Amino acid sequence: MKVRVGHSPDPDDAFMFYPIKYGKIDLRGYEVEEVVEDIETLNKLALEGRVDVSAVSAHAYAFLSDSYDVLSSGASMGKGYGPIVVAREPGELSGKKVAIPGKLTTAALLSKIYLPKNVDYVIMKFDEIPDAVKRGEVDAGVLIHEGQITYKDMGLVKLMDFGELWYEETSLPLPLGLDVAKREISEDWARIWHEAVKYSLEHPKEALSHALNFARGLDEELTERFVRMYVNEYTLDMGEEGEEALRELYRRAYRAGALPTVPSFRVVRP
Repeated sequence: MKVRVGHSPDPDDAFMFYPIKYGKIDLRGYEVEEVVEDIETLNKLALEGRVDVSAVSAHAYAFLSDSYDVLSSGASMGKGYGPIVVAREPGELSGKKVAIPGKLTTAALLSKIYLPKNVDYVIMKFDEIPDAVKRGEVDAGVLIHEGQITYKDMGLVKLMDFGELWYEETSLPLPLGLDVAKREISEDWARIWHEAVKYSLEHPKEALSHALNFARGLDEELTERFVRMYVNEYTLDMGEEGEEALRELYRRAYRAGALPTVPSFRVVRP
């Protein structure tokens, strides 16, 4: 059976996908078509049902839970860190123009939970936001991916870390990205994805060598640092703590008016 499997062009996703791409694990007879797109594009493809297994934002999954299950492996969760808000100088954000990396990204959802209600949001590709802030096109920007560890090199200052705020309030990891599969194949892919993450963690040099192809200018040390931020204990198995964190994210987003309902969902384990 041929399946379309989506992942982002980011080192952490590539690190996890490596064993699938090169057949290092048992794919249970599936023929995999790799789909590499930025996370907002993957969100849209999943909403259209055009990927069978994919990385998606935790935010986007709130609108996908009727047809896709969450895989217990592959989640990107930060414990005490997450997307950050940066600007050229310290200041208040009330009434200001803030760039976010896509309407359905979890960064956008967290912005609506934590930032003032009268912020003027501007949607941009994630990798264009740091330059837009530096040039003054926007007053601030929400950074994901490698921007979280390279913003100082651009002379920007951190105003807020959503992951720090979340952990202070909940003592839970912050769910950012999930791997999901269509319900009819989710049992198989829960096993496949768990084995993939386990293989990469047990063979980090191999997987990191592949991930460097997606490093976007980061050197090996910074690439490994970024990968280790988001391929962690929760990535192998989010466990009950990760599952509760996802529920809490949806509850808080609903209370903030950022989601129309609190979605129900199923986490599938190997």
